Amino acid sequence: MERDPILDAVGPRLRELRRRRGGTLAEISEATGISVSTLSRLESGGRKPTLELLLALARAHQVPLDELVGTPADDPRVRTKALKRNGRTLIPLTRQPGGIRAYKMIIPAGEPAGDQQSHEGYEWMYVLSGRLRLRLGEHDFVMKAGEVAEFDTRTQHWFGADGSEPVEVLTLFGPQGERIHVRARPRSRS
Repeated sequence: MERDPILDAVGPRLRELRRRRGGTLAEISEATGISVSTLSRLESGGRKPTLELLLALARAHQVPLDELVGTPADDPRVRTKALKRNGRTLIPLTRQPGGIRAYKMIIPAGEPAGDQQSHEGYEWMYVLSGRLRLRLGEHDFVMKAGEVAEFDTRTQHWFGADGSEPVEVLTLFGPQGERIHVRARPRSRS
């Protein structure tokens, strides 16, 4: 029987994913209901993965299934699908769950201003194109391309397109306490 290189690569990916996160086979076994011996054989290539096993492992590791079977472990390209949320398009730019997450967000023009919300986390936003209205507590800002804002998301906030054009934003969102640091060279004095 001919070997399948895609299936052969699953075991090393599983092992690397588990080790990178500092997990044990016993912890994965407890989270998935898959025996430690089966997990060991999957990681070593002694057992071929089934869809049922892969789905359970993808859930336990909080990764998309295609990360286990599709993209080679040494391929740095991020292959994610755009998400639509409340009329906005979010394009994930990072694969790993947890920690700081990066997105490109396209916000359509004409959205009515919504209620301000707050939640745990810290956000950094860079306007790529268009004009972004950011309501942050009692402040109301309009940002244009090239401007950056960062804020603690426990502060009441709302943002949307300002004007008749959509706005494109790069955003980094991290758990509370993980601030994003922007480093820029000081302006040269003439």
